[in-house]
Amino acid sequence: MIRPAIGLLLALALAACGQDADRVDPPAPTPALWQVTAPDGRPAGWLFGTIHTLPDGAKWRTPAIERAIVDADLLVVEAKDLEDSGKLAATFTRLSHTADMPALSERVPTALEPRLRALLAKGGYREADFKAVETWAAAITLSQVTDEARGENGVDRALLKDFRARPIADLEGVEAQFRIFDTLPEADQRDLLGALLEEDTMTSVETERLVKLWLAGDMDAIAREGDEGMLSDPELKRALLTGRNEAWADKLVALYAAGKKPLVAVGAAHLAPPGGLPELLQAKGYRVTRVR
Repeated sequence: MIRPAIGLLLALALAACGQDADRVDPPAPTPALWQVTAPDGRPAGWLFGTIHTLPDGAKWRTPAIERAIVDADLLVVEAKDLEDSGKLAATFTRLSHTADMPALSERVPTALEPRLRALLAKGGYREADFKAVETWAAAITLSQVTDEARGENGVDRALLKDFRARPIADLEGVEAQFRIFDTLPEADQRDLLGALLEEDTMTSVETERLVKLWLAGDMDAIAREGDEGMLSDPELKRALLTGRNEAWADKLVALYAAGKKPLVAVGAAHLAPPGGLPELLQAKGYRVTRVR
């Protein structure tokens, strides 16, 4: 199944936990949660930074998170149709194919061609398989070869189950997420593919570290992670992270103005400073308080 592109390719979407990560001994959980208060003093909801995978048996539900789940009248996520594999695949295919694309090896720096060949071989692909595949889509396809994460333990999926009998809204949806990549200039798409080849597969040590950062709610460390990897490219960071945060903040203000009290659950990177949702909402007059 093609998993959501943002969760796959954002270094700070925190898609972690390969097979060895099941042996993580997690700390007492304190994932990052904020309470939002409207300018008039009305409770407006919560912001929760999620992670897309966790080791089997990892505990993350604190009393404060459980209260937010119970008290919220709406769950807001990046994309609510995570389990619709048919829709994901059909949307990806429709947006990703363009005839007569250059050879994939021509779309990466010469120095990265050996890594490209190795990754193609690892995934059982031929370069000809990407003849009509746009560069962003090739990066997403190959990211699934490097990504050892398992999404069944994702916090976003758990919350969707918690709210299955209550309203759920999304900030973008799957098609909009793919279109973020589809509308990138070709140069940025090639930067994305190059960054994927340079980063390669996360080690179990790295994935354990990211899980621990998330469980500890260490947003300063998560923010530092956002300055590395593919997000160190200013154009990609704008397209994949900070620009989306600004659009989301406007959508949340509209929800708050309509009297909604949502639990907003998005990848933890979107809440990290600078330019995270807590900071953006505070600039719009809301009080955003970290819940300890």
